[in-house]
Amino acid sequence: MPARATDARRAAVLGKPIAHSLSPVLHRAAYDALGLTEWSYDRFETDEDALPGFFEKLGPEWAGLSLTMPLKRAVIPLLDEISPTAASVDAVNTVVLSEDGRRLGDNTDIPGMVAALREHGIEQVESAAILGAGATASSALAALARICTGEVVAYVRSEARAAEMRRWGERLYVEVRTAPWSDAEEALGAPLVIATTPTGTTDALAAAVPERPTTLFDVLYDPWPTELAARWSMFGGAVVSGLDLLVHQAVLQVEQMTGRAPAPLEAMRHAGEEALAAR
Repeated sequence: MPARATDARRAAVLGKPIAHSLSPVLHRAAYDALGLTEWSYDRFETDEDALPGFFEKLGPEWAGLSLTMPLKRAVIPLLDEISPTAASVDAVNTVVLSEDGRRLGDNTDIPGMVAALREHGIEQVESAAILGAGATASSALAALARICTGEVVAYVRSEARAAEMRRWGERLYVEVRTAPWSDAEEALGAPLVIATTPTGTTDALAAAVPERPTTLFDVLYDPWPTELAARWSMFGGAVVSGLDLLVHQAVLQVEQMTGRAPAPLEAMRHAGEEALAAR
């Protein structure tokens, strides 16, 4: 049942570290636009050891939680049910606390990626490249399972990471080939390049951007643009940013937690842009 504007409800983002999170900015902007004046959204620095205790203290006023690292897998044993999307990558970033006390887990990162790409005109690609092999890379593979009709090449730093990406490919029914990070410049010629690596990792690749780049999805948003994204844009390529992903996944979280749809995408994006500019 959709919440009434007078309902006093709580939500929050949990993780460690958490001070940098833009989630409060995005969710509060949504509450303002939706007229949910009695709703609040906070952030709590929480690690895996503290998570069960946090859940034990949740009262009926709680509507939902957003989860970031390192909690996306640690939360699963604490839930009553998880969605097929979350189960596909063993990662939950959204918990909806129902009126009957059930804890329902979902992953909005994956459909958020698909929505961010669709907003930039990417509905389907014949092949793609992923830079990196961490948790975000597995979500990227799950997103590509929905839009990529052919091979995905993952550029990784170790054979252990390569084996992990191949296993994710088998699980998600995506044709995955792995290549060493030393060959990462080759990724830049793919129809879609998804960079999932930490800040600074792809800087050295900026000089190798082709004259006619296609689409780059760089999951970073602060600092922005990355050197790779800036060079990509300079050469006329399409760039999807980490803020695009953050906003689209937050839109889905707001809709699930509040029962209000559609969530105010543009108001949330504007709030995120302002917050980043103020940093």
